[in-house]
Amino acid sequence: MQNNIFIHPQFDPIAIHIGSFGIHWYGLMYLLGFLAFLFLGKYQIKHKTWFSWNNQMLDDALFYGALGVILGGRIGYVLFYQFSSFMQHPLDIFKIWQGGMSFHGGFLGVLIAMVFFNKKHGQPWLKIMDFVAPLVPIGLGAGRMGNFINGELWGRATNANFGMIFPQVDNIARHPSQLYEFTLEGIALFCILWWFSRKQRPVGAISALFLIGYGSFRFLVEFTREPDSYLGLLQLGLSMGQWLSLPMILLGVWMWFQANQQRFN
Repeated sequence: MQNNIFIHPQFDPIAIHIGSFGIHWYGLMYLLGFLAFLFLGKYQIKHKTWFSWNNQMLDDALFYGALGVILGGRIGYVLFYQFSSFMQHPLDIFKIWQGGMSFHGGFLGVLIAMVFFNKKHGQPWLKIMDFVAPLVPIGLGAGRMGNFINGELWGRATNANFGMIFPQVDNIARHPSQLYEFTLEGIALFCILWWFSRKQRPVGAISALFLIGYGSFRFLVEFTREPDSYLGLLQLGLSMGQWLSLPMILLGVWMWFQANQQRFN
């Protein structure tokens, strides 16, 4: 460490070595997110009875949601960020352990998965999303910690005497943007949603707050995150992550007013 400049610890991306087999930190972070979903979901079932959920519904939501996250996240990454590369090497699509998951793709995957959940259990779709929304940020934070451990998705140069050096990139102090996202998208968003959902709210209000909160936090952090080299900055100097977050914010604001005028049921 020099002044306020830290060096990335260069973690081994494999947490547990078993012969030629290895368990990656990235996979463990996903497991942590799924376990948090179950633990917090059971708490909601017991203490937030207005959701009218049971343990079987929670298990099904985890199953459908996990499929949506993994399939949607990977497909979204391919479509939004690396389409031409994966077209040249299509089998790389299945190498999830190497990283490369899109939140926005995973988010769309979960939305679709919850449609199938709705068909099985018959609950209104927005009520399902209101139950699920507060359970998600811990998994998002765990994913960002996985990015940090892997030393990927580093930040832009700070141009100051603070930041973190990522030796695998260069010798320049950069924003540890993964930790910013861990703090905002994980911890802060969880606290906001958990506090807001402590009592019954109009249908759609919790989902709206999730969209506004995540979209806003992601949009802001992207100013400190190094743009993807194969995309760079797009129109108006915004990154792909920012352009994908803007519709979330706008939809969230619209849903917020609709919910608080009791237009959802």
